[in-house]
Amino acid sequence: MPFDLHDTIAALSSPPGPAQRGIVRISGSAIRDALNGLFRPDDPPLWETARLPQRHPGSFWLADIQRWMSVDIFLWPTQRSYTGQPMAEVHTCGSPPLLEAILAAIYAADVRPARGGEFTLRSFLAGKVDLLQAEAVLGVIDADDQVQLNAALQQLAGGISGDINTVREDLLSLLADLEAGLDFVEEDIEFVDNREILARLTLAETRITSLLEQAVDRMRSTGTARVVLAGRPNVGKSTLFNALLGRDAALVSEIAGTTRDYLAAEVNWHGRPIELLDTAGWELQSEGPLQAALALREDQLQRADLIIWCVSADEPPDPLLKEADCGNARSLTVLTKCDLPDTTGPASALRVSAVTGAGLEELTAAVASELSQDSAAPQQLLGTTGARCRDSLHGAVESLQRAREVAELSAGDELLSIEIRVALEELGKVSGAVYTDDILDRIFSKFCIGK
Repeated sequence: MPFDLHDTIAALSSPPGPAQRGIVRISGSAIRDALNGLFRPDDPPLWETARLPQRHPGSFWLADIQRWMSVDIFLWPTQRSYTGQPMAEVHTCGSPPLLEAILAAIYAADVRPARGGEFTLRSFLAGKVDLLQAEAVLGVIDADDQVQLNAALQQLAGGISGDINTVREDLLSLLADLEAGLDFVEEDIEFVDNREILARLTLAETRITSLLEQAVDRMRSTGTARVVLAGRPNVGKSTLFNALLGRDAALVSEIAGTTRDYLAAEVNWHGRPIELLDTAGWELQSEGPLQAALALREDQLQRADLIIWCVSADEPPDPLLKEADCGNARSLTVLTKCDLPDTTGPASALRVSAVTGAGLEELTAAVASELSQDSAAPQQLLGTTGARCRDSLHGAVESLQRAREVAELSAGDELLSIEIRVALEELGKVSGAVYTDDILDRIFSKFCIGK
């Protein structure tokens, strides 16, 4: 993406389609020149002398239909705007043909169409937002549920940026102390002792490791969660699957082992999008065609965010379920067939009946609650940010680990300074203090036009 910062750009900023209000956004040093030939303000002296952000009601000339249209123009005449440039927004009725006519008139005034994400790119390059906050703008727009929206808003507010900047400032301070000592090495002046160096490196490593764990968690928990129904054959998994969907998606039979492949369906429970999977019955070993089904089941268990262990309430608890390798997934135990007489099972387990519907609402609420614990931290990274930042955070942690080893061996402040500089560069990639055109292309190419 070329950085044509001297161009004046414009685009539709409101969502496409009919609406009560539509917004056309313009940014660049020539916005007054472009608008002066098109806009007739109700208060011309105020428009001409404005130095502060202000609303200017007036009329806009639409050459395509040869008439004036009532509009409000919100003008930011200086660099105190979202983009760090003079900026304006034309607010009027959200009629698509009307907005197209306004854009056509503006483009005819030597203003070019904005590229996707170009307004936010200019904001980043002007230092109004860092790269984490720029990604959060897209996160707010693309949020599918409350969890994603909250994560985006927290990131936009600068929570993660503040954490990164705190660590960077601490490391810069330590680096300054070390390099000051190098300047006076012949005088044998010690600006910071080894014990303090180790303590400060350990604190920085701990903080970055916490951010790295958040990045990994967000990559795993952002978007649709994978919830797997698992258990012995014929404990009612497929019947429960159908009941939770409210339709017959899975073949149900009294013959054990009916489910050979896995079935998947999209649901939304209490604001959380979920992919619900029904898997083959639990058998530790099997031969023949069933072995392929069990391999698929094993793969789904490994990739699950949450496993619902189904145990028939008319049978004793199955100890074989404890032998399942479920990776890092959370789990819930559910007693199925609780409509049958003389049912047993631990009091702590959820009790459901796919036949009567008893306990289904409690089950969906429990699943949503368990999954929300992955997103309970007050400051979080978006999943897209986590994917971008993971390698850089990992690189920063490794550099600080090497720095600690150098300090423990008293191998010299020169080597120590090198490792700290590497860690600072990796942290700079996260916040955008260090960037390449390729990184910016990958991030801002995901934005829609007008943002």
